[in-house]
Amino acid sequence: MPTIIFNKPYGVLSQFTREHGHSSLGDFSLPGGVYPAGRLDHDSEGLLLLTSDGSLQARIADPRHKMPKIYWAQVEREITREAILKLRAGLTLNDGPTLPCGARALPDPGLPPRTPPIRFRKTVPTSWAELTLKEGRNRQVRRMLAAVGFPVLRLLRRAIGPLTLDGLEPGQWRELTEKEVKSLRV
Repeated sequence: MPTIIFNKPYGVLSQFTREHGHSSLGDFSLPGGVYPAGRLDHDSEGLLLLTSDGSLQARIADPRHKMPKIYWAQVEREITREAILKLRAGLTLNDGPTLPCGARALPDPGLPPRTPPIRFRKTVPTSWAELTLKEGRNRQVRRMLAAVGFPVLRLLRRAIGPLTLDGLEPGQWRELTEKEVKSLRV
């Protein structure tokens, strides 16, 4: 049963069929029979795992298992210590309270420019934040950062559990080793 790590580019849907003019996973020559374990919105980029193993898919995607996921977000303005502390404590969003999360200001990670580029305004600086969540609600990172006053311009999932995007350019994928799959089951 293959399990795939994929660096999903911006604008690609986390499904195999095109919709509303967006590219899909079907455009990347992925092996047959694998399905996303969780989702990334079309306007988010980064790590997506695909597997044919239903129990592994549930382990990765189901919030009951609390598998940590790390996100890097480029936000408008310089993120403040006060905002970081609020994120760490947990917030109440319109669908209820979030769990406390890991949060820190992040130096510019030097990612390649996104296509299309993010919105740029001469008078508004940007900064980066890293959030580590153990739940995965719809657009949660974006909503949490907006709730503390820092709208997201770019969002990338950097890691799921022990796996990171290291060595994968946007649009690239590889099959996980047996050892890597086992690390997701711990």
